[in-house]
Amino acid sequence: MAPGSPPPPEARRWPVISALGIVEILAWGSSFYLPAVLAAPIAGDTGWPLAWVVGGLALGLLAAAFASPHVGVAIHRHGGRPVLAAAALLLAAGLITLALAPALPVYLAGWLLLGLGMGCGLYDPAFATLGRLYGAQARPAITTLTLWGGFASTVCWPLSAFLVAQVGWRGTCLAYAGLHLGITLPLVLWLIPKAPALPAAGALRTAGTGPLSASEWRAFLLFAGVLILGGAIMSLVSVHLLTLLQARGVALASAVSYGALIGPAQVGARIVEMSFKGRHHPLWTLTAALALVALGLMLLALGLPGVGVWLVLYGGGNGIYSIARGTVPLALFGPARYPLVVGRLARPGLVAQALAPPAGAFVLTQAGPDALWWLLLALSLANLACVGALWRVR
Repeated sequence: MAPGSPPPPEARRWPVISALGIVEILAWGSSFYLPAVLAAPIAGDTGWPLAWVVGGLALGLLAAAFASPHVGVAIHRHGGRPVLAAAALLLAAGLITLALAPALPVYLAGWLLLGLGMGCGLYDPAFATLGRLYGAQARPAITTLTLWGGFASTVCWPLSAFLVAQVGWRGTCLAYAGLHLGITLPLVLWLIPKAPALPAAGALRTAGTGPLSASEWRAFLLFAGVLILGGAIMSLVSVHLLTLLQARGVALASAVSYGALIGPAQVGARIVEMSFKGRHHPLWTLTAALALVALGLMLLALGLPGVGVWLVLYGGGNGIYSIARGTVPLALFGPARYPLVVGRLARPGLVAQALAPPAGAFVLTQAGPDALWWLLLALSLANLACVGALWRVR
């Protein structure tokens, strides 16, 4: 390369992907993964019911679902940088509200702000940002970003526990707010480039931004079904796994150890997917992901020995499912409409994630843990059926 010539595209992408990776770790860790560590200290300190403390996350997910289509439109028109900057500010504002909340309603209002920040700053907006920047060539960047995101709980759960021990739960929320203002916001403003201009109005249809055709609408609805079922499964397992394992006679410490296998399995599966370098259609990634999830849940539902192995299968499938969430819409609907489509698709999945845990709790109390295992398996098999139909209409 001659002196002074611009770096190759892949070299220019690494700072962007790395910045987004740090943004995702802090965004997930200070929102979706926050109650796992802070819920008990908050309930113990304030006397607020634990169900309401944890329920703040569900409220936040519903707020994110409300915002997601509007976020997609904003990224389509203006690129991801202003939206991700808004996410940092909203997450910081929500965390400050939590930290200063004198009463439960104010705490829940903080989760509404956090939810808007989640809608602007978690995977779907980040995927849309990469799609807006790199168009049809965004798939490797999306895959790499999910690898970064896989470390969110690994980094933030211990960090949250350390901060709670040192400065309490309110100080922890303030510390995360400071990280968003001091790290996330500057990374977005300095390293996320301005998106290229949209085509002129007369070229929009030629560029592939016209309305969806009938077959594309069928694909859209089927993939929305995949996201609804996948979001429900992930949320149910995340919230109720320890309870389900203990109901099978697994000690709490062992159940926690088994659950900890899911994170490394997710990252390992993403590394395997990256090694293929995009040589196969993203629907193959989605099919493999949901097949692994279904196989792992089937073996867990049957109660066969080898819980750790079955959870690794589930975790591996869930890991590459995160990649497929971002790459399948890019392949099915094209780069020009990608931010719009991703924004619309995010809403039903987020609603499912919000509503599934209380529905799972109802099943647990009314029908028992075995019924919930079989419900999880039924949802995973229904998801495979949706993918089969998606293959036929793509």
